[in-house]
Amino acid sequence: MALSTAEKNRLKNRYGSWALITGASSGIGRELAERLAEAGLNLCIAARRKDALDALASSLRTQYRVEVLVVEADLGTPEGIEHVLKSAQTLDIGLLVASAGFGTSGLFVENSIEEEQQMLAVNCTALLALTHHYSRKFKARKKGGIILLSSLVAFQGVPYSANYAATKAYVQSLAEGLYHELKPFGVDILAAAPGPVSSGFADVANMQMSMSLKPSDVGVPILKALGRTSTVLPGFLSKFLVYSLSTAPRWGKVRIMQLIMGGMTEHQRKESSR
Repeated sequence: MALSTAEKNRLKNRYGSWALITGASSGIGRELAERLAEAGLNLCIAARRKDALDALASSLRTQYRVEVLVVEADLGTPEGIEHVLKSAQTLDIGLLVASAGFGTSGLFVENSIEEEQQMLAVNCTALLALTHHYSRKFKARKKGGIILLSSLVAFQGVPYSANYAATKAYVQSLAEGLYHELKPFGVDILAAAPGPVSSGFADVANMQMSMSLKPSDVGVPILKALGRTSTVLPGFLSKFLVYSLSTAPRWGKVRIMQLIMGGMTEHQRKESSR
């Protein structure tokens, strides 16, 4: 899926010449990097995997003739967050895409507390620090945009992915509040809440997904929604799943998600019981 010429011009004119994208080495972050480069924005791309970032940077420079700065950083650490901010401090960043994140699944009590805390650090703490920093900069200049990666699981508790869903509920709530706080200052905030996306996330979370979107299904809808709404459900599957649950009470949604996630993580519980 490609951006129209009008959308490319809107993005470049509204958000300036540089975008900072975390989690750009794969999945939705990579897709958004490609679409923004296609629109003519220069990019600062950050992630842990420098080899993947270098390959992406080379491809984007060749194909779209944009500048790309690679930043190798672990956003699960304060040092990683600071490294990203220092690396980008001389760039005219007008758009932040906070896409870095990962998930865990299975029974919460059987998961490693260290991994659960690391997920909280990446999904929430790093996102908070970067959002706060650029919110201040964009407010001062009265121009800018921030995309925060929420999820379908942000709208109710999710058994077998309880802490991950809680991190995304935080992101969703933060984006909704900031949308109204920063709108008077010309700053656009967007929560992007896709359904299951085939992007390597399931491998990290050890989940088996029977239905999923591709990153290319969600990139353009996310960018088209920026500056026009506070939350986007990108892709048909995202909308179908949310609207299918819309008439159920919250406890019913939790129960439905338990059944869905239970099927996706059943293999884990079988393995742990052997």
